[in-house]
Parts: sequence; structure tokens; C-alpha cells
Amino acid sequence: MNSEEILRRFQAGELSEINQAWHRLVPAEAREALGEREVQRQSVIFEVFKAEREYVADLETIEDVIIKGLEDASPPVIPPEHLQIFIDQVFGNLNQVLSQHQRLLAELFARQREQHPLVQSVADIILDAVLKANFRSAYETYIKHYPLSESFHRNELKRNQAYNKFMEAISLDPRIRKRDLITFISRPVTRLPRLNLVLEKILKLTDKEHEHPDLEALPIILGILGDFIKSTQPGIEAAESKVKYWELCESLLYQKGEIIDMDLYDDSRTLVYSGPLSRLGRSESGWYAQMMELTGSLLDHYFVLTRDEIKVNGLIKRHLVSRPLSLFYLRLGSFTAPPEVQRTKSEDGNLLDSLRSTSVTVYPFTIYHASGKSSRRYTFYVASDGIRKRWYSAFVNTLGVYKARQDGNMLFYARSLTDRFFRVRGLHVAYGTDIRLSGRVTTAVSFVCGEKKFIAAGCQTGIYVSALGVEEFRRVFTHANPTGLAAIETLGSRVYNKFIIHVEGSLFSYSLDIVAQAALGKIQSSKEITDTMERVARYDSTVVFFKHLHIGERQFIMYTVKRRLQSSLDLHVVEVMHTGHPSVMSPQRTNSHSSRKNPSFKPFGELGYVPRDAYDISPLTKTVGICAEKGIIIVDPTNLRSRFLVVPDLSEASTVPSIHGLKVNLEDARPLGLVSLPGSVHSRDNEILVVFDLVGCYITRQGRPSRSAGFIKWETKATSFAHRGKHIFLFSSQFIEIRNITSGVIVQVIEGVDIRLLYPGRGNVESLVAMKGSKDDKDGTSVKIAVLEETTEIPVATPVSASPNAWDEWDM
Repeated sequence: MNSEEILRRFQAGELSEINQAWHRLVPAEAREALGEREVQRQSVIFEVFKAEREYVADLETIEDVIIKGLEDASPPVIPPEHLQIFIDQVFGNLNQVLSQHQRLLAELFARQREQHPLVQSVADIILDAVLKANFRSAYETYIKHYPLSESFHRNELKRNQAYNKFMEAISLDPRIRKRDLITFISRPVTRLPRLNLVLEKILKLTDKEHEHPDLEALPIILGILGDFIKSTQPGIEAAESKVKYWELCESLLYQKGEIIDMDLYDDSRTLVYSGPLSRLGRSESGWYAQMMELTGSLLDHYFVLTRDEIKVNGLIKRHLVSRPLSLFYLRLGSFTAPPEVQRTKSEDGNLLDSLRSTSVTVYPFTIYHASGKSSRRYTFYVASDGIRKRWYSAFVNTLGVYKARQDGNMLFYARSLTDRFFRVRGLHVAYGTDIRLSGRVTTAVSFVCGEKKFIAAGCQTGIYVSALGVEEFRRVFTHANPTGLAAIETLGSRVYNKFIIHVEGSLFSYSLDIVAQAALGKIQSSKEITDTMERVARYDSTVVFFKHLHIGERQFIMYTVKRRLQSSLDLHVVEVMHTGHPSVMSPQRTNSHSSRKNPSFKPFGELGYVPRDAYDISPLTKTVGICAEKGIIIVDPTNLRSRFLVVPDLSEASTVPSIHGLKVNLEDARPLGLVSLPGSVHSRDNEILVVFDLVGCYITRQGRPSRSAGFIKWETKATSFAHRGKHIFLFSSQFIEIRNITSGVIVQVIEGVDIRLLYPGRGNVESLVAMKGSKDDKDGTSVKIAVLEETTEIPVATPVSASPNAWDEWDM
């Protein structure tokens, strides 16, 4: 067989393995003439040809045998609608890598045919290839995606028996040679490092005494490849981290009933740090404390604590042993406590074994929930101080990045309206000092009059009103500690001009124009204000709570009255009568004589009754919910005598385990109100979010629990809530927790001191909130009143018209 035929058969892969070496293709006399060093060099260059041929053949095998096999499989191995996605996930841009090397192999074989048996150099061909941007970008994309490719393949093996059988079948193909898929798809990852090693060998064997071109070209190639390999390492590590993150997400097992949406599949999510943690707990017998072996996983937005269980098939299931801790609330305790010696006992074996104990030195550290410093405080133990320091570093760095990201991407912010005027006694006010303090703000409302915006705030010394932006508050009313305020302005062409005050069981109305004039200092006599006073409720009535409602284009006041020795509260609805003339801030007085002739508040419908323990009204669009200790009573304000519904409907708790679980979690919860989820008003699938102080749950418009009777636990105990657009605000003394009302995902938390909701807002009117202000001096501690504003523009909502069949479909 002549030399050309032998070379053709080598390049075609037709030679036996033993004959695929340079020295087997070259006569002995030729080898002897070249000298030992050059023989070694030619043998290594020959390895470049052979390795490139085998590499291209393996990549072509992936396309021809594996990918095409999946595409042609009947019945399908992967569902047809998911097949292309799966191929992209597992094989990435393999075709781009293959096309680059098919061209490279063709040029190498051409050089071999020209110069065999003495090939001067292949460096120029390889240098030309690695200098091409397409060559490096194809590898960069593939290598960084590789950990994900491997993960998708392994996961499919675990869950798809047909895929398992397919892999077993193709392993019998002679081109596969019983190698697994990981061997094939990892070839591009290892190809460049191996090529780098071969080129280093060629450089070492190249004669330094002569000006061989390899002495110049090979160091350039090695530099390019070395830098490129290093540059891909962070991408590989990031992908490996993403794989670990996905494995964690897919293996989590949640407590039954609780809805926990951590927004895990956002593209920005990462697993920052993970490792074993021990925590002291009770033994199964309850006789003594023992160490529980757990796993802590710090994500970029949550800390997750699990108990890992390895199944027979190797799958890991991670049971949540505590509700995931949002980084909004995570705080660091001590990380420097001295090591402790813990003794553990075994419950296995005989009595003697159970009496034996093992001593181990452990290093404690503590983290806690900012809203539950004692109830949700975690002390963990690790094996060394070095591990403890790594946890500390991971927490500090992750919290820093998280806070910076949150500060730069706030959905809402508390814009201060006043942080100077209202004061309470503080530590810097000397004892016995006769100082005039406004006292604690109990309620507030904003309104527009004559195209000017105002804010009214009630506190211990009266009700103060100021135009927004000037902070020049004037005391307009002496009513101390009002329970609630409302401003009824205009709706369409209808002008109402009412300022409502609920104080000491009475419900008064005054002219809104007069209140605005008084705030601007244009009215000096209090008589001008009192002359406009009307009673919304009878003078002998004790009003417990009220709410301003609008249904369609009509305005209503709904209030409850407490009577002595009565087991329920009277529920009244009065319609607010409009004047019909737009306000231009000209005082509109109403005296008692004219109000009797033309009352501003007209009783609407018949009297209704609600439980005596009712305490608030939560309006929807067509109906309202009356909050009581045992639930929320849905009533139609246009027909108080119609049938009512108590939600959530837990009547099936005795027969449906999920509803029973919901009932148990609602036993100690206080209802706060209802929020209708966004959607078409004509849809029969709309849900209602029932808000409690501790949890929230979803119901259908018939009142039955939806979403498998699941519930969401708030991170902080809420005293009140407000609804705006797609979000719900939950208020506690330290935090305003903002969640997406559809998914329950926490989107933001605003922190403060002595936070309280003053006015929940409605329509396009933002919520008003009070909290401890920034000033604390001899004049007292300031109370800041702020408005919660969205940082992005939102469209103006269009009021929904009332329906004659309102009670048939009582939600939004």
C-alpha cells in the first residue's frame, strides 16, 4: 500500500487503532534520518491531526445519532412541543462549534497531504482559527452553558423512562461505543485545554537554534488559548451555581396549605452560599435536646432552611423546616460567640447505647427575623470558626447587594408631607417643661378644593389643616383625637362639598370649602365653620365606625350605631346629596333650618344589623364587607335587608382536609378586609383576597376558598392594610409590607418607627401614613405624615358603573 493510500485511509478513519501513529506510517530509514527529537515532534503533530479528526467525528455523532434519533423517534421520547427546547437546552450551540472545527480539520488534512511525512508546522492554521471571533464566541457560549446542559440531561434521565431507554439503545451504536452522553457533550469543554497541552509539547520539541516559525506562532496561540480558558471560568462557575440553584428549587417540599411564592424562577435569582448547619431541637422521644442536621441555602433574596432526604433513586427531597426568611427582614446576630461542646445521644440500639453520648466542639452564630426577634430567632452550629466566618461573609455581602438593589429599584416611596409641625413628647423635652405639643396623629385625609390640594390631620389637640407644600397648619376644629376623617369632593359634574368627622361617637359634616378657607387663614370666626355643621347620624346615636362609599355616580356614608342592651349594631346607609354646582372656593354655608328643608344626607333603604363585635367596613365595587371577629359579612349597601354571606365559607371544613387546615390557621386571625383581584369585571373566575392580620387567603365570589384553600402568612402582624393597583400594603408598627395581590410575592418593605395607616386611599388618591419623624429635640419628637407614591406612572382607573344585579355578583 503506497503512502497516499495509507494517508487517505487514516484521514477517513479506516486504519486500525494500532496503525494510527506517525511512526507506523513512515519507513524506518526516514525516521532514523530525522533524529530522535524531530521524530517526537512529528509524532506530536500527528496527534493534532488524529485528535481533531476524532473530535469532529464525535460532534458529528451527536448530531447524526443522538439529536436526529430524538427527532425521528416513534413514539416520541420527548413530547414534540418540548423537543426543540430540550435539544437547545442540552446541546446548546454545538452546531456552531462543529462548523468551526470542520473547517479547521479540512485545512489540517490538506496540510498533511501536502507535507507528509515531514510536516513543517500546523501553527499558522491553528492561529488563524483561534484569532477568529466566531471561533472564540462559539466556544464561550457553549462552555458557559455546559453545566446547564448536563443538568437538563440528568434531570430528564430521572423523570423520563423513555429517555432512559433511548440512551441505552443508542449506546449499542458502533459510533457511540457505549459512551454516555456526558462524555460527548463535555468534549468541547475539554478540547481547548487539551489542544493547549499538545501545542506546549510541540513548542518544547521545536529546535531553538534555527528560526523556526513555530517559535513565534506557538507562544501567541498558547497566550490566546490560556487567556480564553481563564476568561470562561467565571461563566462556568455561574452556570454551575445556576444548576445548583435549580436543583434546590426543584427539590423543595413545602408545608401543606401554605402558599409560598419566592419568585424563584426570575432570571436574576442565584444561589449564593449553601452548607450544612446544625440546630438544637427536641429528640423524637422528647426526653432531651439533640442536634438536628439541616442545610442552609442563602439565595440572593431569601434564606432557606431544609432537612434533606435522599430517596432510593438518588433524588434529594428538601423539606422546609421553617418558613423561608426574606432578606427584607433578615438581621444578623452574634457571629463571635465562643465555641461550645455539644453532647449528642443516640436513640438507636439498646438501652446502653442510648445512655452513651458523643462530645463535639461547635461554633454558634445567630440570625433573626426583624419582625419577630424572639419568635423567629435561629442559632446555628457549624464545625469550625472558618466555616462560621464564611457564612458571615456570605450574609454581609448578599445583604449589601440586596439592599443596594432594593434602594435602586423601589416601586413605592414614602414622600414626606410634613415632618415639623406635629410633635409628641420626646426624650429631649425636659421634665416639667410647659411646651405645646400637638400630640399623636390619629387620622388624616387629603382633598382638593379650588384646584388647590390640602391635608387635614386629627390629633390630641384638634384637627389641623394646611395647603400641601407649605406646612402652615391651622387648627380648624377643636375636636380631640378624632377616629376618622373623610372628604367628599366632586364626582363627575356633581359637587358634594362635605368634610366628615367621626369623633367621640358622633358623625359630623362641615362645608369643605369653609375648611379650606379656614386653612388659608381667610376665615377668622369659628362661627362661620360651625354654621355649616350637620349631623350625619342622630344626636342620640353612638357611631362605632363609618366608611365613605361611592357606587356608580352616587356617594354614600355607611355607619354603625351601638345601642344599650342590644346584641347587634344597627347598620345605616345615607346618600350624600350633591349641590350640582362646581366649587370655586366660595364658602357654601348650610344652616340648620335649610338642612331640615333640603337635607344633605338622605337615609337610603331600610335599617340593617351586624354583629356587635363588628369594627370596620371594607368596600368592594358593588358590595361591602363588614369586618367582625368571626369573619367578614358581605352586605349590599343598597339593600341591607337582603341575604348576607360570611366569608370565607368554611362550612366544608369537617369533610375537606385543606379547608380544615385553612380554618385552623384562621382561628387566631383578625379579619381586616377584602381586595378584589384585577381582571375583567365580566369574568366568572375573579377572586377575592381576604386579608387578616396574620394571613391572607383567596376565595371565589361565592365565598368559597380557592387555590386549594391555600393561605399566605404575612411576615409581620398587620394592624391595617391598603390596596393600590396590583399591590397590597400591610401596615405594622415597624414595617409596610408590599405584596403582589395575585401571587403574594413580597416586592418591597418600607421600614420605620411607630408606623400607622391614617387614610387607606381610594381610586387615584394615595394612602397617607404616619411614622416617627426625623426631628427629636427640645420641642419634642416630630411625627412625619407621608404619602405612599408609586415610582412609575400608572394609568388612571375608570370607575365601574353600578349594576342592577349588584347583589348577584357581589365582588368586583
